[in-house]
Amino acid sequence: MRFLRVGPARAERPAVLAPDGALFDLSPLTDDIDGAFLAGAGPDRARDALDAGRLERLDAPDLRVGAPVARPGQVVCIGLNYAAHAAESGVEPPAEPVVFTKAPNTVVGPEDEVLIPRGSTKTDYEVELAVVLGGTARYLDSPADAAGVIAGYAVSNDVSEREFQLERGGQWVKGKSCETFNPLGPWLVTPDEVGDPQDLALRLWVNGELVQDGHTGDMVFGVHHLVWYLSQFTVLEPGDVVNTGTPAGVALGRPGQPYLRQGDTVELEITGLGRQRQKMGQA
Repeated sequence: MRFLRVGPARAERPAVLAPDGALFDLSPLTDDIDGAFLAGAGPDRARDALDAGRLERLDAPDLRVGAPVARPGQVVCIGLNYAAHAAESGVEPPAEPVVFTKAPNTVVGPEDEVLIPRGSTKTDYEVELAVVLGGTARYLDSPADAAGVIAGYAVSNDVSEREFQLERGGQWVKGKSCETFNPLGPWLVTPDEVGDPQDLALRLWVNGELVQDGHTGDMVFGVHHLVWYLSQFTVLEPGDVVNTGTPAGVALGRPGQPYLRQGDTVELEITGLGRQRQKMGQA
């Protein structure tokens, strides 16, 4: 299934997208697409209601699309997780996953404006496969157990300010947690529709130029390994988001590739998960 949230920011309505592209209101079943909905019987109830024709159709093509999951408790991210991206960054692939976090309030809708921070000279783009938790991951026994706690997948843009991240000392988080730095969506797609998460193409364009063209098969650590690994160090809760790394082609790794500026347009997509488009603004 493909879940989404539509309407004004902070007042989104839960919805589901049918296979034929029709949009249906989930408000009679749940207040929101959140951890409680994903951890319980919510997805199954939504599927049953859609199949039985009990949901009201939403005929509102101009509705804003918000992030497909309500504000997560955590956004945990993985760095240098594509072999080609590690190479363009001038480092060896890591022996263990590189883990950092983003502030949960960075999560915005897939077509919301992204604000370049004040004083920024190196705002960068990163198309990523996001994993949304549907169960609690705590000391999982093996990567095979990860499948049972994943609610679905979404497109993420892990926007980064490289000077703040790499040249100002301290932790990566201050180059990752600027406002609007995690457009997510348009949909949360359940694992049965996605299939093998290690067989997805990722692409990103800046002002119409294709700059990232990768494949999740190039991940150093696969999705299930990452969820298992993280569960050994922190408890992942339903509704939490894990950004799994970006392929090669970011501005940081492309000599001569300009960083993002006000007025630029970024578009990104992942096989079966939909497409995002953001305009760059100024904070």
